[in-house]
Amino acid sequence: MTTTDETDFVRVCSLDELTVGEAAKADLSGRIIAIVRTEDGGVHAIDDECTHGKVSLSEGEVDGCTIECWLHGSRFDLVSGRPTGLPATVPVAVHTVQVTDDGDVLVALAD
Repeated sequence: MTTTDETDFVRVCSLDELTVGEAAKADLSGRIIAIVRTEDGGVHAIDDECTHGKVSLSEGEVDGCTIECWLHGSRFDLVSGRPTGLPATVPVAVHTVQVTDDGDVLVALAD
């Protein structure tokens, strides 16, 4: 675990392990997250469970900075966690991501 500015970051993977435009699943101390490397070079981490269908978002489709739930088509913004497509109306938690100069992807879990 790495501590920066009083925030605990956990190494999740290396940047090279993330395929652009696809979601990966990671277990951080029992909290399951979806982590996405987007075409614009960003890396985003959100809770992996759809707030509507209670299924894994990492199994859904990524389109730009959104991810679509495979079950009912709810869409979530990867930056804010806000739903951008029904039927979901409740946001997913967004976690802070840092990429080190060595290419390690670190995540600090939201409360």
